[in-house]
Amino acid sequence: MDDDNFHFMDFKEIIENLIVSDDSPNMPEAIDRLFMDIENINRESMAEIQDAQVEEMAINLWNWAVTKKVNLVINEDQKAKLRHVACRLVCMCESLADSEEGIRRHILMNMKTGKGWVDVGNPVVADEFFQAAIAGLEQMYGKIMEKSSTEAHLTMQKTAVERDLFKVLSHQAESAIAQDDFPRASSCVLRCKDMLIRFPKMTGYLHILCYNFGVETYMQSKHEESSFWLSQSYDIGKMEKSSAEPEMLAKVLRLLANVYLDWNDRDYYNKALSTIDLANKEHLNPAGLHLKMKILLMGETVNEELFGVGMEILHLNMPLDFCLHIAKLLIDYERDSVGFTYLEIICDHFKSSENAGKALLFQADMLLQRKEELLAKEKIEEIMKGNQTGRKLTTELVGYLHDILWEKAARSFEVKRYDDALQWYCSSLRFYEHDQRDLDLAKLKRNLASCYLRLEQLDKAKEAVAEAEKSDPKNVFTQFYVFKIAVIEGNTDRALQAITTLESLITPGEERRHKILKQRSASIMLLGLAAQFALENEQKIVARAALEYLCQYSEDQQQVLMALKCLFRLVLPKVPEILVSENIKEEMDKFLIYLNTAYMHLARCFNGGAPIPDSRINDAHWFRKIAWNMAVQCDKDSVIMREFFMLSYKLSQFCPSDQMVLIAQKTCLLMASAVDLEQGKKASTPFEQTMLLNRALDQIHKCREIWNLLKETGDFSNDPCEKLLLLYEFEVKAKKNDPSLDTFLESVWQEPNVESKTLEMIASLAMETPACYPSIALKALKRALSLHKVKESVNILKYSQCVHNLINLLVPDRAPGEELCPLEEILGYFEDAVSFISQHEGYPEMEVLWLMIKSWNVGIFMYSTRKFVTAEKWCGLAMRFLDHLGSLKRNYETQMNFLYNKLAEALHKNESSVFHEE
Repeated sequence: MDDDNFHFMDFKEIIENLIVSDDSPNMPEAIDRLFMDIENINRESMAEIQDAQVEEMAINLWNWAVTKKVNLVINEDQKAKLRHVACRLVCMCESLADSEEGIRRHILMNMKTGKGWVDVGNPVVADEFFQAAIAGLEQMYGKIMEKSSTEAHLTMQKTAVERDLFKVLSHQAESAIAQDDFPRASSCVLRCKDMLIRFPKMTGYLHILCYNFGVETYMQSKHEESSFWLSQSYDIGKMEKSSAEPEMLAKVLRLLANVYLDWNDRDYYNKALSTIDLANKEHLNPAGLHLKMKILLMGETVNEELFGVGMEILHLNMPLDFCLHIAKLLIDYERDSVGFTYLEIICDHFKSSENAGKALLFQADMLLQRKEELLAKEKIEEIMKGNQTGRKLTTELVGYLHDILWEKAARSFEVKRYDDALQWYCSSLRFYEHDQRDLDLAKLKRNLASCYLRLEQLDKAKEAVAEAEKSDPKNVFTQFYVFKIAVIEGNTDRALQAITTLESLITPGEERRHKILKQRSASIMLLGLAAQFALENEQKIVARAALEYLCQYSEDQQQVLMALKCLFRLVLPKVPEILVSENIKEEMDKFLIYLNTAYMHLARCFNGGAPIPDSRINDAHWFRKIAWNMAVQCDKDSVIMREFFMLSYKLSQFCPSDQMVLIAQKTCLLMASAVDLEQGKKASTPFEQTMLLNRALDQIHKCREIWNLLKETGDFSNDPCEKLLLLYEFEVKAKKNDPSLDTFLESVWQEPNVESKTLEMIASLAMETPACYPSIALKALKRALSLHKVKESVNILKYSQCVHNLINLLVPDRAPGEELCPLEEILGYFEDAVSFISQHEGYPEMEVLWLMIKSWNVGIFMYSTRKFVTAEKWCGLAMRFLDHLGSLKRNYETQMNFLYNKLAEALHKNESSVFHEE
C-alpha cells in the first residue's frame, strides 16, 4: 500500500475514533486534523474502499456533527469544518452522483455547508459550496426534464428544485453582504423576489432578510445600500398580507426614515418625512410620532405645525412620559415658545391624573434649565402645597424633586451665588419636614454647611454638620466638614481626629469592603483638599498628617509626588531642631519613608515603558537633592546618613547620566561604603559583619563602574576616589579573608604612581582585626618608606611615622621576630633611621626616644640569651640614638652610660662567649 493509502487509513481512523468518542479532550485537534487533511485526500487514495462505504462514513460524520452541536460539545466553527469534510467525501463518490437521491444529497450538503461557513464568517469558502449546489440543481433539473412523467409530477419536481435554488440564492446574498459585494447581493435578492409569486410562503423570510441587510448597512453608514434593502423589505412585506405584521412594516419604514434623515441632504429630508408618515399609517407608534417630530424640527417647520403635531399626540392619548419627552424635544431644539406652551397644556391635560405632579416637576425643571427661576419657584410652591393637601408625590417623584432643587443649588454654588444655593437647599429641607421618605438628610445638611461656611456663618455650619454627623458619622464628606470647622476654629486635636477617622474609612473591615470601594477615591480626594485647606489656614501639623495619609493611599503618581514635596517644604526648616531633639529617630524614619515613597512612584513611572516627561525627571532631581541634603545634615548619625545617601543614589538613577549626576552617584556610594565598613568593625556577630562587608563590596563595584564613566567626562586627577576604592575593596577582602587578595594587590605593587599614604593605609588595614596579613603590611611599609626617601622634600613627620609603623611591625615587643625578615635586615632599618636623623633636622624627639628604647631593649634581650656581640651592636645603636636626643638627653644620658659601661665590662669578662654565639 502506497503513502496515500496509509494517509487515508489514518484519516479514516480519526473519523471512526471521533464518532465513537463522547467528549474527548483531543476532539478539537482531531477536527482540525481532518479539516486540513481533506484537501490532500482524493478518490485514488482510497481506491480499495467502495463508494458506498465512503458515503456511509461521510453521512455518519455529518450526523455526528449535528448531534454534538445540539449537545453543545462542539462550536459552530468546528461544526462547519466537519460538514466541510463530510461534504467533500460524499462528492468524491462518483458512482452515486448519477442517481437523483445522490444529487439531492449533494445539493443539501453543499447548501448547508456553505451556510455554515457564512455563519462563522468565512464567505469565500462558502461560495465554493454554493456554486456546487447550483451546479447540482442544474444537473437535477436536467434529470427531471429527461424523464417522461406526468405534467403534475414534473411540475412538483421542478418546484422542489426552484425552492432549493431560492434558498441557495438567499444564502449567496448573505455571503455577498459579508464580502461587501452589493451588486451580487442585490442581484440574488431580486431573483428571489421574482420567485416569490411561486413561493408566497417565503415572503416573510425574504422580508426579514432584507431588513437585516438594511440594519447592517445602516450601522456601516452605507445610506444608499441601506435604503435599497429597507425599501425592498417593505415592498416584499406588502406582497403577502400574512407575511408581515403592520408593526414590523412600520419598524422598517421608521429605520428607512432614519436613513434618509442621516443622509443629510434636503432631497432626502422630504423622503424621510413622507416615509415616517407612511410608517405611522401602517401602525401608529410613539417611536414613529417622536421621529416625525424630530424630522420636523430638523427642517424649517413653522411653530403652528409643530404645535399641531404635539396636540395630535395628546389627542391620541399617548402616555405622560412620552408627551413630556416631546416637550423636551421641542425645548432642546430651541422652540421654547411651542415647548413651554405645550408643557402648560400637558399639565392641564393630566391634572386629574395620579402623575400630575410629575408634569409639574418636569415643567419646573425645564424652567430652571432656561433660567426662569421665578416661574420655577411658583411651580415648586404649587407642588409642595399639593403634597401637603393630599396630592402626595410618589417616592420616585420626591427624589426627582430633590434632584431638581439640588442641581439648581449646585449650579448656583459653582458660580459663587451662595445665598441663592442656600435658598434652594432650604427649599429641599422644608419639603423634607413634610415628607421624610428616601432622602439623604445627612447629605443635605452637609450641603447647607458648605453654603454657611462660604457665607462665614460658622455657628450655623457647625449645627448643620453636627446633625449630619449624628445620622451619618462614617461618611467621608461628613468627616471632611467636621475637619474644616475644626481647622477654622484652630482646634488641632479635633482636626487630627477627623483626619484619622477619614483615613480609617479608606481601610475598612471585610463587612464594609464592598461599600468602601465607592468611597475610597472620594476619601483620597478629600485628604488632598484637607491638606490644602489646613495649609491655607496655617495649620501645619494638621496639613502634615493629611499629606502623609494622602501619600500612603493615593495611587496617582503626580498627586503623591506633589504631596511629598509639600511635606518636605513643611519639615525641612525644622530639621536642625529635630536633629537635637529626643524623637530624632522617629522623625528621620518618617523622612526615609517619604523618600522611599517618592522612589517607589518614580520607579513605576520609569518602568512603564512610556516616554518619560521632563516633569518626572525634574521630580527625580528634586528628591535626589533632598535626600543628599538630609544625608549631609545627619553627619552625626552615620547609619541614618548612609540611608539618605543610598536613597539619593537610587533616585539619581532616574536622572540623565551627566557629569553632575555621576559625581553625586560616586559620592553617595563612597559614603555608604565607608559607613558600612565602619559599622562592620562594630558588628556584634560574624554574620552581621559579613552582611555589611558584602553590601559595601557591592557598592564599591557599582562606584567603580560610575568612576570609569566619570573619568571619560573630564580631568579628575585630584579626586581621591581611585585611592578610596582601592582601600575600601582591600579592607573588605582582607577582613573576609578573600582568596583573591594577592591577585588584587598585584596591580597595586605594580602601580608606579601609588602614594606612600595609600601604602601605609594598606599596611594598617592588613593588621586590623579580624584581618592579619603581616607580610602584606611589611611589603607596603617598605615600599612606602622607599617612596618617602626619594622625595625631593622629605616630610620628616610622615617619614618618622612610617619608620615607627615598620619597626613596630618587626619588633612588636622586646624581642624582634625573624618570621618576616632576618635580624640583620631589622638592624638595618634602625641604622637607616639613625643615619636619617643625623642628616635631617626636626625629627620628632619622642620618636628618637622610642627608637632608642626599642634598640636598647633588643640589646638587653640579646644579652639575656648570651648573644653578646649582637647585644653590643643593639646597645651601641641605642647609644647613637641617645646622641640625637635634645632636651630629654640628660634624663637618660647618665643612666644609659652607666648601663652601657656595665654591659661592656660584662662583655669583656665573657669575651670567650663570642665564639659560641649562634
